[in-house]
Amino acid sequence: MTTARMDFTVRLVRGERELHEVCAVRAHSYGHHVPELQAALQTPDATDRLPGTVVLVARDKASGRAIGTARIQRNHPRPLALEASVVLPEPVARQTRAEITRLAIVPGADPLVRPMLVKACYLYAVAAQIRWLVIGARSDSLIRIYRRLGFADLLPGAERVPLAHAGGLPHAVLAFDVVAAERTWHALQHNLYPFMVETWHPDLQLVADQPVADLPVPQAQPA
Repeated sequence: MTTARMDFTVRLVRGERELHEVCAVRAHSYGHHVPELQAALQTPDATDRLPGTVVLVARDKASGRAIGTARIQRNHPRPLALEASVVLPEPVARQTRAEITRLAIVPGADPLVRPMLVKACYLYAVAAQIRWLVIGARSDSLIRIYRRLGFADLLPGAERVPLAHAGGLPHAVLAFDVVAAERTWHALQHNLYPFMVETWHPDLQLVADQPVADLPVPQAQPA
């Protein structure tokens, strides 16, 4: 297995300070494209603190600054937020599933931040025995990105539907088969296979008490 180091780390958010940091990333990223959502994203919402929800933060090593984030909500103990707006197809609805929301990256961040956040979501789903990852994507460019990452359209004709938890804006709904992913990538000789399966990224840390390496150490302030 290849080992690859990154210029940033990805791990689970710990505590209120970090949660507010990722909210600033959300507001900056989404507000750039959808200004009417910016104010609502500046503070944590109810889903951030629900049982069954984890939030990821990507943090630049050199500056210690939060540069990306994603949230994973499992369908237990509550239905996915997306299920308030969409009836999922039966093969997905009858199995364990999780929704990726609030995936946001600051402009100018390392281009590997997005695939690393997706890898983190995939590995979390494997560890939590989640069969499906679902996501809503609004723009054509994002839809293409997620299709290349292995997501497939869930709705007939790639229909877009308004999502109440995403400002009522029309989104495509896509799903990712966690269990089939590795063998599918391998069979297709997909360029994601080495990155997702054959590379160990020490900077991707999903164990809650795992130390964070290579981050700036805060210096004591003079009295």
